[in-house]
Amino acid sequence: MIRRLQSDEAGFAEQLNQLLSVDSTETNRIREVVAGIIAEVKQHGDAAVLAYTSKFDDLDVSSVSELEVTKDRLQLAFDNIDSLVREALQVSADRVFAYHQKQKTALGGGDWTYVDDDGNKLGQLVRGVSRVGIYTPGGKASYPSTVIMTAIPARVAGVKEITLLVPTPRGEVNETLFAAAHLVGVDRVYTIGGAQAIAALAYGTETIGRVDKIVGPGNIYVATAKQMVFGDVGIDMVAGPSEVVIVADDTANVDWLVMDMFAQAEHDEMAQAILVSWDDKLLDDVAASLERRLQGQGLLEQDKPMPRLDIIRKSIVDRGALIKVKDVEEAMRIVNIIAPEHLEIALEDPEPLLQSVQNAGAIFVGNQSAEVVGDYTAGPSHVLPTGGSARFASPLGVYDFQVRSSLIHCSAGGAVKLSRDAAILAEEEGLSAHAESAKYRVQG
Repeated sequence: MIRRLQSDEAGFAEQLNQLLSVDSTETNRIREVVAGIIAEVKQHGDAAVLAYTSKFDDLDVSSVSELEVTKDRLQLAFDNIDSLVREALQVSADRVFAYHQKQKTALGGGDWTYVDDDGNKLGQLVRGVSRVGIYTPGGKASYPSTVIMTAIPARVAGVKEITLLVPTPRGEVNETLFAAAHLVGVDRVYTIGGAQAIAALAYGTETIGRVDKIVGPGNIYVATAKQMVFGDVGIDMVAGPSEVVIVADDTANVDWLVMDMFAQAEHDEMAQAILVSWDDKLLDDVAASLERRLQGQGLLEQDKPMPRLDIIRKSIVDRGALIKVKDVEEAMRIVNIIAPEHLEIALEDPEPLLQSVQNAGAIFVGNQSAEVVGDYTAGPSHVLPTGGSARFASPLGVYDFQVRSSLIHCSAGGAVKLSRDAAILAEEEGLSAHAESAKYRVQG
Protein backbone atom coordinates (compact mmCIF):
# COMPACT_ATOMS: atom_id res chain seq x y z
CA MET A 1 0.00 0.00 0.00
CA ILE A 2 1.28 3.48 -0.84
CA ARG A 3 2.17 5.58 2.18
CA ARG A 4 0.05 8.59 3.10
CA LEU A 5 1.34 11.71 4.78
CA GLN A 6 -0.40 14.77 6.19
CA SER A 7 1.35 18.10 6.30
CA ASP A 8 -0.31 19.12 9.58
CA GLU A 9 0.83 16.04 11.50
CA ALA A 10 3.69 16.17 13.97
CA GLY A 11 6.87 14.88 12.42
CA PHE A 12 5.79 15.60 8.82
CA ALA A 13 9.05 17.35 7.91
CA GLU A 14 11.08 14.36 9.09
CA GLN A 15 8.77 11.94 7.24
CA LEU A 16 9.17 13.98 4.06
CA ASN A 17 12.96 13.96 4.40
CA GLN A 18 12.94 10.18 4.84
CA LEU A 19 10.71 9.81 1.78
CA LEU A 20 13.07 11.86 -0.36
CA SER A 21 16.32 10.34 0.92
CA VAL A 22 18.22 7.83 -1.19
CA ASP A 23 20.25 5.05 0.41
CA SER A 24 23.95 5.72 -0.22
CA THR A 25 25.30 2.69 1.64
CA GLU A 26 27.25 1.42 -1.36
CA THR A 27 28.60 4.79 -2.48
CA ASN A 28 32.15 4.26 -1.20
CA ARG A 29 32.41 0.76 -2.66
CA ILE A 30 31.15 1.96 -6.05
CA ARG A 31 33.57 4.90 -6.03
CA GLU A 32 36.47 2.51 -5.40
CA VAL A 33 35.41 0.29 -8.29
CA VAL A 34 34.92 3.23 -10.65
CA ALA A 35 38.22 4.84 -9.61
CA GLY A 36 39.99 1.61 -10.57
CA ILE A 37 38.28 1.49 -13.96
CA ILE A 38 39.11 5.13 -14.71
CA ALA A 39 42.75 4.62 -13.73
CA GLU A 40 43.03 1.55 -15.97
CA VAL A 41 41.51 3.30 -18.98
CA LYS A 42 43.75 6.36 -18.46
CA GLN A 43 46.84 4.16 -18.31
CA HIS A 44 46.05 1.41 -20.79
CA GLY A 45 43.54 3.00 -23.18
CA ASP A 46 42.01 0.62 -25.71
CA ALA A 47 43.27 -2.48 -23.92
CA ALA A 48 41.40 -1.55 -20.74
CA VAL A 49 38.24 -0.69 -22.68
CA LEU A 50 38.35 -4.10 -24.39
CA ALA A 51 38.94 -5.92 -21.09
CA TYR A 52 36.03 -4.22 -19.33
CA THR A 53 33.74 -4.63 -22.35
CA SER A 54 34.47 -8.36 -22.24
CA LYS A 55 33.99 -8.52 -18.48
CA PHE A 56 30.80 -6.47 -18.13
CA ASP A 57 29.10 -6.83 -21.52
CA ASP A 58 30.29 -10.31 -22.44
CA LEU A 59 31.43 -8.95 -25.78
CA ASP A 60 34.82 -10.14 -27.03
CA VAL A 61 36.55 -8.38 -29.92
CA SER A 62 40.20 -7.86 -30.78
CA SER A 63 40.15 -4.07 -31.24
CA VAL A 64 38.04 -1.07 -30.23
CA SER A 65 37.60 -0.22 -33.89
CA GLU A 66 35.43 -3.32 -34.16
CA LEU A 67 33.09 -1.69 -31.64
CA GLU A 68 32.49 1.31 -33.90
CA VAL A 69 29.13 1.29 -35.67
CA THR A 70 29.44 2.42 -39.28
CA LYS A 71 27.26 5.08 -40.88
CA ASP A 72 25.93 2.43 -43.27
CA ARG A 73 24.86 0.29 -40.31
CA LEU A 74 23.00 3.23 -38.76
CA GLN A 75 21.33 3.97 -42.10
CA LEU A 76 20.29 0.32 -42.38
CA ALA A 77 18.68 0.47 -38.96
CA PHE A 78 16.79 3.64 -39.88
CA ASP A 79 15.54 2.16 -43.14
CA ASN A 80 14.44 -1.14 -41.63
CA ILE A 81 12.66 -0.18 -38.41
CA ASP A 82 8.87 -0.16 -38.37
CA SER A 83 7.54 2.76 -40.41
CA LEU A 84 5.36 4.01 -37.55
CA VAL A 85 8.39 4.04 -35.24
CA ARG A 86 10.44 5.85 -37.89
CA GLU A 87 7.72 8.49 -38.29
CA ALA A 88 7.47 8.93 -34.51
CA LEU A 89 11.24 9.38 -34.28
CA GLN A 90 11.04 12.03 -36.98
CA VAL A 91 8.24 13.88 -35.18
CA SER A 92 10.23 13.82 -31.96
CA ALA A 93 13.40 15.04 -33.66
CA ASP A 94 11.61 17.82 -35.54
CA ARG A 95 9.93 19.12 -32.39
CA VAL A 96 13.09 18.95 -30.28
CA PHE A 97 15.01 20.78 -33.02
CA ALA A 98 12.33 23.50 -33.32
CA TYR A 99 12.21 24.03 -29.55
CA HIS A 100 15.96 24.41 -29.19
CA GLN A 101 16.21 26.73 -32.17
CA LYS A 102 13.73 29.01 -30.41
CA GLN A 103 15.61 28.57 -27.14
CA LYS A 104 18.85 29.65 -28.80
CA THR A 105 17.20 32.75 -30.25
CA ALA A 106 15.49 33.66 -26.97
CA LEU A 107 18.75 33.34 -25.05
CA GLY A 108 20.64 35.51 -27.50
CA GLY A 109 22.64 32.56 -28.70
CA GLY A 110 25.18 34.54 -30.71
CA ASP A 111 27.98 37.04 -30.14
CA TRP A 112 27.03 40.42 -28.70
CA THR A 113 28.88 43.69 -28.16
CA TYR A 114 28.31 47.29 -27.17
CA VAL A 115 30.46 50.42 -27.10
CA ASP A 116 30.50 52.52 -23.92
CA ASP A 117 30.83 56.31 -23.67
CA ASP A 118 34.65 56.12 -23.74
CA GLY A 119 34.80 54.08 -26.93
CA ASN A 120 35.57 50.73 -25.26
CA LYS A 121 33.97 47.77 -26.99
CA LEU A 122 32.68 45.10 -24.58
CA GLY A 123 30.68 41.98 -25.10
CA GLN A 124 30.85 38.23 -25.46
CA LEU A 125 31.85 35.66 -28.04
CA VAL A 126 29.66 32.53 -28.04
CA ARG A 127 30.94 29.27 -29.49
CA GLY A 128 29.67 25.71 -29.55
CA VAL A 129 31.73 23.21 -27.56
CA SER A 130 34.08 21.47 -30.00
CA ARG A 131 33.58 17.81 -29.05
CA VAL A 132 30.74 16.23 -27.05
CA GLY A 133 30.33 12.66 -25.87
CA ILE A 134 26.86 11.22 -25.32
CA TYR A 135 26.26 8.18 -23.15
CA THR A 136 22.99 6.30 -23.33
CA PRO A 137 21.99 2.97 -21.79
CA GLY A 138 21.79 0.00 -24.12
CA GLY A 139 20.58 -3.58 -24.35
CA LYS A 140 17.08 -4.15 -22.99
CA ALA A 141 17.06 -0.77 -21.21
CA SER A 142 17.76 1.27 -24.34
CA TYR A 143 16.43 4.79 -24.79
CA PRO A 144 16.52 6.04 -28.39
CA SER A 145 14.77 9.19 -27.18
CA THR A 146 17.86 10.12 -25.17
CA VAL A 147 19.88 10.29 -28.39
CA ILE A 148 17.41 12.82 -29.78
CA MET A 149 17.17 14.79 -26.54
CA THR A 150 20.94 15.21 -26.19
CA ALA A 151 22.35 15.32 -29.72
CA ILE A 152 19.91 17.86 -31.15
CA PRO A 153 20.53 20.62 -28.55
CA ALA A 154 24.25 20.02 -29.10
CA ARG A 155 23.90 20.44 -32.86
CA VAL A 156 21.78 23.56 -32.51
CA ALA A 157 24.42 25.01 -30.17
CA GLY A 158 27.09 24.49 -32.83
CA VAL A 159 28.95 21.44 -31.52
CA LYS A 160 31.34 20.25 -34.20
CA GLU A 161 31.74 16.56 -33.30
CA ILE A 162 29.42 14.20 -31.41
CA THR A 163 30.46 10.72 -30.24
CA LEU A 164 27.83 8.32 -28.91
CA LEU A 165 28.73 5.42 -26.62
CA VAL A 166 26.11 2.76 -25.92
CA PRO A 167 26.58 -0.69 -24.38
CA THR A 168 25.36 -3.74 -26.29
CA PRO A 169 25.56 -6.51 -23.67
CA ARG A 170 26.08 -9.89 -25.31
CA GLY A 171 25.77 -8.11 -28.64
CA GLU A 172 22.17 -7.08 -28.00
CA VAL A 173 21.48 -4.11 -30.29
CA ASN A 174 18.56 -1.71 -30.20
CA GLU A 175 17.85 -0.93 -33.84
CA THR A 176 15.68 2.07 -33.02
CA LEU A 177 18.55 3.63 -31.06
CA PHE A 178 20.84 3.17 -34.04
CA ALA A 179 18.12 4.69 -36.23
CA ALA A 180 17.91 7.70 -33.92
CA ALA A 181 21.68 8.14 -34.11
CA HIS A 182 21.40 8.18 -37.90
CA LEU A 183 18.50 10.63 -37.82
CA VAL A 184 20.28 13.23 -35.68
CA GLY A 185 23.62 12.85 -37.46
CA VAL A 186 25.88 11.53 -34.70
CA ASP A 187 29.47 11.46 -36.00
CA ARG A 188 30.82 8.35 -34.27
CA VAL A 189 29.07 5.49 -32.45
CA TYR A 190 30.83 2.86 -30.32
CA THR A 191 29.21 -0.08 -28.55
CA ILE A 192 30.90 0.51 -25.20
CA GLY A 193 29.20 1.01 -21.85
CA GLY A 194 29.79 1.53 -18.15
CA ALA A 195 32.37 3.56 -16.29
CA GLN A 196 34.96 2.54 -18.89
CA ALA A 197 32.97 4.39 -21.55
CA ILE A 198 32.96 7.57 -19.47
CA ALA A 199 36.70 7.26 -18.86
CA ALA A 200 37.38 6.72 -22.56
CA LEU A 201 35.42 9.86 -23.46
CA ALA A 202 37.05 11.89 -20.71
CA TYR A 203 40.66 10.96 -21.39
CA GLY A 204 40.68 9.45 -24.86
CA THR A 205 42.24 6.19 -26.02
CA GLU A 206 44.14 5.13 -29.12
CA THR A 207 40.78 4.85 -30.92
CA ILE A 208 38.30 7.05 -29.09
CA GLY A 209 38.89 10.78 -29.16
CA ARG A 210 38.80 12.82 -25.97
CA VAL A 211 35.74 15.06 -25.69
CA ASP A 212 35.15 18.37 -23.95
CA LYS A 213 31.83 17.49 -22.34
CA ILE A 214 29.91 14.30 -21.51
CA VAL A 215 26.12 14.17 -21.29
CA GLY A 216 23.47 11.53 -20.91
CA PRO A 217 22.07 9.18 -18.25
CA GLY A 218 23.38 5.87 -16.95
CA ASN A 219 23.41 3.57 -13.96
CA ILE A 220 25.10 4.34 -10.64
CA TYR A 221 28.53 3.37 -12.02
CA VAL A 222 28.14 5.70 -14.99
CA ALA A 223 26.86 8.53 -12.79
CA THR A 224 29.75 8.04 -10.36
CA ALA A 225 32.26 8.00 -13.20
CA LYS A 226 30.86 11.26 -14.57
CA GLN A 227 31.16 12.81 -11.14
CA MET A 228 34.77 11.63 -10.78
CA VAL A 229 35.98 12.86 -14.19
CA PHE A 230 34.32 16.27 -13.79
CA GLY A 231 36.97 18.94 -13.89
CA ASP A 232 39.01 17.09 -16.48
CA VAL A 233 35.94 17.25 -18.70
CA GLY A 234 32.56 18.96 -18.44
CA ILE A 235 29.39 17.02 -17.60
CA ASP A 236 25.71 17.84 -17.79
CA MET A 237 24.73 16.64 -14.30
CA VAL A 238 24.91 13.67 -11.97
CA ALA A 239 21.47 12.15 -12.42
CA GLY A 240 19.68 10.18 -9.73
CA PRO A 241 16.41 8.23 -9.78
CA SER A 242 13.62 9.76 -11.86
CA GLU A 243 10.75 11.50 -10.07
CA VAL A 244 7.39 13.19 -10.52
CA VAL A 245 5.31 15.32 -8.17
CA ILE A 246 1.66 15.89 -9.12
CA VAL A 247 -0.44 18.66 -7.59
CA ALA A 248 -4.10 17.88 -8.24
CA ASP A 249 -7.58 19.10 -7.36
CA ASP A 250 -10.99 17.46 -7.71
CA THR A 251 -11.13 18.19 -11.45
CA ALA A 252 -8.26 15.77 -12.15
CA ASN A 253 -8.97 12.41 -13.76
CA VAL A 254 -8.08 9.70 -11.23
CA ASP A 255 -7.11 7.14 -13.87
CA TRP A 256 -4.83 9.64 -15.57
CA LEU A 257 -3.15 10.45 -12.29
CA VAL A 258 -2.56 6.78 -11.53
CA MET A 259 -1.07 6.06 -14.93
CA ASP A 260 1.17 9.13 -14.73
CA MET A 261 2.45 7.84 -11.38
CA PHE A 262 2.94 4.36 -12.85
CA ALA A 263 4.76 5.78 -15.87
CA GLN A 264 7.30 7.34 -13.53
CA ALA A 265 7.57 4.28 -11.27
CA GLU A 266 8.21 2.09 -14.32
CA HIS A 267 11.73 3.47 -14.73
CA ASP A 268 13.19 1.53 -11.80
CA GLU A 269 12.56 0.58 -8.19
CA MET A 270 14.14 3.82 -6.95
CA ALA A 271 11.94 6.08 -9.10
CA GLN A 272 9.53 8.25 -7.15
CA ALA A 273 5.91 9.30 -7.74
CA ILE A 274 4.22 11.68 -5.28
CA LEU A 275 0.71 13.11 -5.42
CA VAL A 276 -0.11 16.23 -3.40
CA SER A 277 -3.69 17.41 -2.84
CA TRP A 278 -6.03 19.06 -0.35
CA ASP A 279 -8.98 16.97 -1.57
CA ASP A 280 -9.64 13.92 0.64
CA LYS A 281 -11.89 12.16 -1.88
CA LEU A 282 -9.34 12.51 -4.66
CA LEU A 283 -6.61 11.06 -2.45
CA ASP A 284 -8.87 8.17 -1.38
CA ASP A 285 -9.87 7.44 -4.98
CA VAL A 286 -6.27 7.50 -6.17
CA ALA A 287 -5.19 5.21 -3.32
CA ALA A 288 -7.95 2.71 -4.19
CA SER A 289 -7.15 2.82 -7.90
CA LEU A 290 -3.42 2.37 -7.23
CA GLU A 291 -4.14 -0.67 -5.08
CA ARG A 292 -6.34 -2.29 -7.74
CA ARG A 293 -3.80 -1.64 -10.47
CA LEU A 294 -0.90 -2.91 -8.35
CA GLN A 295 -2.85 -6.15 -7.96
CA GLY A 296 -2.87 -6.45 -11.76
CA GLN A 297 -6.39 -5.19 -12.38
CA GLY A 298 -6.54 -2.90 -15.42
CA LEU A 299 -8.00 0.55 -15.23
CA LEU A 300 -9.81 -0.30 -18.43
CA GLU A 301 -11.01 -3.69 -19.63
CA GLN A 302 -8.71 -3.58 -22.65
CA ASP A 303 -5.62 -2.75 -20.61
CA LYS A 304 -2.76 -5.16 -21.20
CA PRO A 305 -0.69 -6.64 -18.35
CA MET A 306 2.37 -4.50 -17.60
CA PRO A 307 5.66 -6.39 -17.96
CA ARG A 308 7.33 -4.06 -15.44
CA LEU A 309 4.53 -4.26 -12.86
CA ASP A 310 6.87 -5.69 -10.20
CA ILE A 311 9.18 -2.69 -10.62
CA ILE A 312 6.22 -0.31 -10.48
CA ARG A 313 4.87 -1.98 -7.35
CA LYS A 314 8.19 -1.71 -5.49
CA SER A 315 8.67 1.91 -6.53
CA ILE A 316 5.15 2.92 -5.48
CA VAL A 317 5.26 1.04 -2.17
CA ASP A 318 8.82 1.96 -1.16
CA ARG A 319 9.20 5.44 -2.60
CA GLY A 320 5.74 6.74 -3.53
CA ALA A 321 3.39 8.83 -1.41
CA LEU A 322 0.06 10.62 -1.26
CA ILE A 323 0.40 13.87 0.68
CA LYS A 324 -2.60 15.67 2.16
CA VAL A 325 -2.08 19.43 2.51
CA LYS A 326 -4.19 22.29 3.82
CA ASP A 327 -4.46 24.23 0.55
CA VAL A 328 -2.82 25.00 -2.76
CA GLU A 329 -0.34 27.43 -1.18
CA GLU A 330 0.98 24.71 1.11
CA ALA A 331 1.12 22.30 -1.81
CA MET A 332 3.42 24.66 -3.68
CA ARG A 333 5.58 25.20 -0.62
CA ILE A 334 6.15 21.44 -0.45
CA VAL A 335 6.78 21.27 -4.20
CA ASN A 336 9.56 23.84 -3.87
CA ILE A 337 11.10 21.88 -0.98
CA ILE A 338 11.09 18.68 -3.05
CA ALA A 339 12.33 20.49 -6.21
CA PRO A 340 11.13 17.65 -8.45
CA GLU A 341 12.47 16.60 -11.80
CA HIS A 342 8.92 16.61 -13.21
CA LEU A 343 6.01 18.65 -11.84
CA GLU A 344 2.45 18.16 -13.04
CA ILE A 345 -0.11 20.84 -12.13
CA ALA A 346 -3.39 18.98 -12.65
CA LEU A 347 -5.78 21.76 -11.67
CA GLU A 348 -8.85 23.32 -13.20
CA ASP A 349 -7.01 26.66 -13.44
CA PRO A 350 -3.27 25.85 -13.40
CA GLU A 351 -1.73 28.95 -14.99
CA PRO A 352 -1.77 31.22 -11.88
CA LEU A 353 0.30 28.63 -10.00
CA LEU A 354 3.27 28.97 -12.35
CA GLN A 355 4.41 32.06 -10.49
CA SER A 356 4.58 29.97 -7.32
CA VAL A 357 6.98 27.44 -8.82
CA GLN A 358 10.54 28.16 -7.76
CA ASN A 359 12.14 24.72 -8.12
CA ALA A 360 11.19 22.19 -10.82
CA GLY A 361 12.94 20.65 -13.81
CA ALA A 362 9.97 20.51 -16.19
CA ILE A 363 6.44 21.77 -15.51
CA PHE A 364 3.42 20.12 -17.11
CA VAL A 365 0.50 22.52 -16.99
CA GLY A 366 -3.10 21.32 -16.89
CA ASN A 367 -4.84 17.95 -16.96
CA GLN A 368 -4.02 17.32 -20.62
CA SER A 369 -0.25 17.64 -20.14
CA ALA A 370 1.07 14.17 -19.33
CA GLU A 371 4.68 13.88 -18.26
CA VAL A 372 5.21 11.21 -20.91
CA VAL A 373 4.96 13.75 -23.75
CA GLY A 374 7.93 15.50 -22.19
CA ASP A 375 9.84 12.24 -22.41
CA TYR A 376 9.32 11.94 -26.14
CA THR A 377 7.58 14.53 -28.26
CA ALA A 378 6.92 17.89 -26.57
CA GLY A 379 10.19 19.54 -27.60
CA PRO A 380 12.26 20.38 -24.49
CA SER A 381 15.05 17.93 -23.66
CA HIS A 382 14.00 15.25 -21.21
CA VAL A 383 17.41 15.36 -19.50
CA LEU A 384 16.43 17.09 -16.26
CA PRO A 385 17.84 17.78 -12.78
CA THR A 386 16.91 15.12 -10.20
CA GLY A 387 17.20 14.60 -6.46
CA GLY A 388 16.32 18.17 -5.55
CA SER A 389 19.01 19.64 -7.81
CA ALA A 390 16.36 21.70 -9.63
CA ARG A 391 17.11 24.20 -6.85
CA PHE A 392 20.29 25.12 -8.74
CA ALA A 393 20.31 23.20 -12.03
CA SER A 394 18.31 23.43 -15.25
CA PRO A 395 17.09 21.14 -18.05
CA LEU A 396 19.70 20.22 -20.66
CA GLY A 397 19.64 22.87 -23.37
CA VAL A 398 21.56 24.75 -25.99
CA TYR A 399 23.35 26.72 -23.25
CA ASP A 400 24.95 23.48 -21.95
CA PHE A 401 26.82 23.05 -25.22
CA GLN A 402 28.16 26.55 -25.55
CA VAL A 403 31.24 28.29 -24.17
CA ARG A 404 31.37 32.04 -23.78
CA SER A 405 34.39 34.33 -23.92
CA SER A 406 34.23 37.84 -22.50
CA LEU A 407 35.28 40.49 -25.02
CA ILE A 408 37.22 43.59 -23.86
CA HIS A 409 38.56 46.01 -26.49
CA CYS A 410 39.74 49.28 -24.92
CA SER A 411 40.02 52.54 -26.82
CA ALA A 412 43.03 54.79 -26.15
CA GLY A 413 41.01 57.17 -24.01
CA GLY A 414 39.04 54.43 -22.34
CA ALA A 415 42.19 52.54 -21.41
CA VAL A 416 43.48 55.53 -19.42
CA LYS A 417 40.28 55.91 -17.41
CA LEU A 418 39.83 52.20 -16.73
CA SER A 419 43.50 51.67 -15.87
CA ARG A 420 43.56 54.53 -13.37
CA ASP A 421 40.83 52.97 -11.22
CA ALA A 422 42.22 49.48 -11.82
CA ALA A 423 45.61 50.61 -10.42
CA ILE A 424 43.96 52.02 -7.30
CA LEU A 425 42.08 48.75 -6.63
CA ALA A 426 45.17 46.64 -7.35
CA GLU A 427 47.23 48.60 -4.83
CA GLU A 428 44.43 48.23 -2.29
CA GLU A 429 44.69 44.46 -2.72
CA GLY A 430 48.47 44.51 -2.43
CA LEU A 431 49.11 43.41 -6.03
CA SER A 432 51.85 45.80 -7.10
CA ALA A 433 52.55 44.23 -10.50
CA HIS A 434 48.86 44.56 -11.34
CA ALA A 435 48.99 48.21 -10.34
CA GLU A 436 52.13 48.93 -12.39
CA SER A 437 50.66 47.20 -15.42
CA ALA A 438 47.66 49.50 -15.22
CA LYS A 439 49.77 52.62 -14.59
CA TYR A 440 51.78 52.06 -17.81
CA ARG A 441 48.56 52.67 -19.76
CA VAL A 442 47.82 55.80 -17.70
CA GLN A 443 51.31 57.23 -18.17
CA GLY A 444 51.44 56.33 -21.84
